[in-house]
Amino acid sequence: MQYTDLIGVPFKDGGRDKNGLDCWGLVKILLERQGYKYIQDYDISAFNIKDIHDELETNRHTWRKIEKPEVGCVILLANGCTAAANHVGIVVDDSRFIHAYARTGVCVSTLKRWQAHILGFYLPPEVIT
Repeated sequence: MQYTDLIGVPFKDGGRDKNGLDCWGLVKILLERQGYKYIQDYDISAFNIKDIHDELETNRHTWRKIEKPEVGCVILLANGCTAAANHVGIVVDDSRFIHAYARTGVCVSTLKRWQAHILGFYLPPEVIT
């Protein structure tokens, strides 16, 4: 999976391209690079934790939950001092994931460091075409 060209892209609320990305914008791009064509977009501020959580909870059942991380799967996280789902990234190898974080922009982090925040690993509902 090609992702290194996105490392360092600045964080931008609602960002959907290399000029700036939020966490969902990054996930959407990386899933599309894997061949998923119909990844839903959302018009929710990255700072609106309640609406993000509500949307993730509403749609989580349509995604296929997997027991352990696989390269290219979505990682669902509770970021900050909340137990609510409000952040996503993509697993890039057996110990790391890429995400767009407001403080750093797009970066790669270890699963171990974020372990207490991980709520699950998911694959999109559609078949790769």
